Amino acid sequence: MQVKWSMKGTYKIAGRVIAVASIYEKVHALCADYRYDGTADFSVITTQKEIEYERNKSRNEDIKEGISVRHFSDEYLETLAVYRQIAEAMIAYDAILFHGSVIAVDGIGYLFTAKSGTGKSTHTRLWRALLGERAVMINDDKPLIHVSEHGIMVYGTPWDGKHRLSTNASVPLKAICVLERAEENHMEQVTADYVYDMLVQQVYRPQNPQKLLRTLQLIDVLSENVKLYKLGCNMDISAAETAYKAMKG
Repeated sequence: MQVKWSMKGTYKIAGRVIAVASIYEKVHALCADYRYDGTADFSVITTQKEIEYERNKSRNEDIKEGISVRHFSDEYLETLAVYRQIAEAMIAYDAILFHGSVIAVDGIGYLFTAKSGTGKSTHTRLWRALLGERAVMINDDKPLIHVSEHGIMVYGTPWDGKHRLSTNASVPLKAICVLERAEENHMEQVTADYVYDMLVQQVYRPQNPQKLLRTLQLIDVLSENVKLYKLGCNMDISAAETAYKAMKG
């Protein structure tokens, strides 16, 4: 059976031009703010095989977590398949997908990461309440980070969480903070060794051995070139005050 890719588009994401050919339209609506007219650096093509891979992966994760198996449409699962291919290709350009919430203040990026359900999005919302227009959401879920010894840049992407909070922009990344729930706010700067396991867990890790090795190398460079923190926080705006004061330096 011949697959017909009825939907095509070209987008510029994290500095790279990507041609996308899909079965469904949903991914192109998702990426509408990133449309770009130019020669592609690489192409992404999805088939039903990639969609079924995402369905099985989601099902296995639900079973592992002991929750009811969620049922997603093919259209939605295709958006995940497209981003997986983008994440795989971006490694060759020294860019990695990171699970976290990134906010920029006065043009400088701060990334918050944690186990699911800890409150990353809630915390960056407190930053916006505290700092007003000075604070801009870069991406609330899955930003891309370009890693270089000359500087770390973080990019907004269309894959920006259930609240759809992102900006088609890039900013230098100054710090990464691991969040933990606590009754009283307390923050400390930590070493790369202290948070390394969390960094690895939150980065997209390809199955290909060469790509995985390069990903781990990029995590090393990332951890050496941004400040790293651990924040025990409550859900009060005072948590944002504590974090911003420490991370701004």
